[in-house]
Amino acid sequence: MSVNPRHHILSVLVENKPGVLTRVAALFSRRGFNIVSLAVGPTEEDRFSRMTIVVDADESPLEQIVKQLNKLIPVIKIGEIAHDEGVERELMLITLKATSDVRGQVTELTAIFDAKIVDVGHEAMTIMVAGEADKLDSFTELVRPFGIVEQQRTGRIAMPKLARQQVKLRAVKTART
Repeated sequence: MSVNPRHHILSVLVENKPGVLTRVAALFSRRGFNIVSLAVGPTEEDRFSRMTIVVDADESPLEQIVKQLNKLIPVIKIGEIAHDEGVERELMLITLKATSDVRGQVTELTAIFDAKIVDVGHEAMTIMVAGEADKLDSFTELVRPFGIVEQQRTGRIAMPKLARQQVKLRAVKTART
């Protein structure tokens, strides 16, 4: 799921109530938008959830849907996160065929990608990989020859990058002997 110039990342803060996800998804569906990824989870406050919606759209139709989302009662706040102004991550669980003769190779690839083996069976291993979408794509391509039994990705989540201010140093007088 590499970055596409038409992909827009929306961060939508909503009330944590039943039916909100359905209403938001239905709005995109009625307008003919393709939701590339959708991740929803509670925030630091139990009464709110944050939706990270990656949508395939041009700029002007996206503005219209943002205005319509703002009209939905459970929507508190909407923001678009530009690719270069946000921190994006995705999680993948992938089960590979991994008999004892290839486990060492799979373990090495897992370490290179800073992934984690989360389950081991006699003939397979399940690995957790987190990072940017390109990292997950690359890992998938490298382990494909072992045989992918099952794979699940969360879709992207994103937050704006934190502001960075240059620290101003002040001169310090030193005592001379």
